[in-house]
Amino acid sequence: MRSIRVPAQRIGLVLAVVVGTLIAGAGVSVADPAPPPPSPAPPNPSDQQLDQSKKDMSSAAAQVGTLTNQLAAAQAKADELGGKLEIRQEAANKALVDLQTAQDAAAAAAARVQATHTETEAAAAAIEQAHVRLDQFIAVIYEQGVDTGSLGLLAQAVTPDDVVERAELRESVAREQQDAMDSMRRAQIAKVNADSLARAAQDEARAKRAAAAGAKLTADGAVATARAAVAEGMAQLRQVDQQREDIEHQLDVLTAKDSTLRAQRQQYLDYQAQVAAAARAAQAAAAAKAAGASVGGGGGVQTVISRALSQIGVTYAWGGGNGGGPTKGIRDGGVADDFRDYAKTGFDCSGLMIYAFKAAGIGLPHYSGYQYNKGRKVPISQMQPGDMLFWADGGTIHHVALYIGDGKMVEAPYSGAKVKISPVRYQGLMPYATRVF
Repeated sequence: MRSIRVPAQRIGLVLAVVVGTLIAGAGVSVADPAPPPPSPAPPNPSDQQLDQSKKDMSSAAAQVGTLTNQLAAAQAKADELGGKLEIRQEAANKALVDLQTAQDAAAAAAARVQATHTETEAAAAAIEQAHVRLDQFIAVIYEQGVDTGSLGLLAQAVTPDDVVERAELRESVAREQQDAMDSMRRAQIAKVNADSLARAAQDEARAKRAAAAGAKLTADGAVATARAAVAEGMAQLRQVDQQREDIEHQLDVLTAKDSTLRAQRQQYLDYQAQVAAAARAAQAAAAAKAAGASVGGGGGVQTVISRALSQIGVTYAWGGGNGGGPTKGIRDGGVADDFRDYAKTGFDCSGLMIYAFKAAGIGLPHYSGYQYNKGRKVPISQMQPGDMLFWADGGTIHHVALYIGDGKMVEAPYSGAKVKISPVRYQGLMPYATRVF
């Protein structure tokens, strides 16, 4: 239903007309007019505005939830990419170490090649010396003829000592010849071995260095790719996080706006309640004046009834009410606690009587059973406005109300209800009323 806003001035005018009509009908004047309602009326947001505000908040909250999930997924993806980058970086570190090792091996191989070159030069020199010695030996034989051989040397001996000397010379020449040949063969073999080892070491070092360089290149490429993926993932993470922050800000704004709208609605409802209370007070005053006139214009009765009627609509609270007005209820360990009367401000039945009769300077105890004995007993058939009516169960009084005439009474009935005007109930009604005046 669409809410209707009525200007405060019009409401005040209507109340004035109503009160004037009631007073004119009763034929009495009102001594204490009801306070006028507040003016002007506060703004009243429409139901459509409130519903739309709630929908906007729900939508923003849903977006925050969605972005929160996306943020968690983006964070997980970024963590995964970071892990892969770490793996690639470790592989690159390994490749760097391997390359350094290969370079060191290549340097060592180069040193071995240099050493082998030195050995090769020595072997070549040894071969050259062997060739020289062999050539010299052949030249000697050639120059001296065949007699220089072993038989010739022995044949030329004159004495036995000479024979021995010449035999030793022959053996020495033979040994020199054999040594020269052996030296040459060893030098040749050493050169071949040295060359072979040098080439093998150099080839191995060259292969390792090439493999290490390739591995380093591959690892560097993998790191670059992984680093680019991480950068992209982090950018997505920042983007989602920024989106979430923006939506959260919007949600805060919408929440504040919604709170303002609902506060305005509550202020307007409070305003309406004050207007209604003013109307009830005016009606109660008129009714009290009329009731007072019907019993001969007794001022005390009029005041008591008017004071009770002024509380119509006030919440029932067990144990609540005193001479100053409604008070916080108390616990009873039962039904009243179930209705949370201890958290409400209002009246119970005897508390309403205390408040009403206080206006006439009459004090009453806060218990209906004791109130029953605070005045003269009159038969129910003779009850008049201002009399207190009582109800009992098994002889125990449990409720009291104030008779206002025309078969009606004002009462604070029970937990969950409010102060109201009711027809007199005769079931359980005590046969006598209590009249204080």
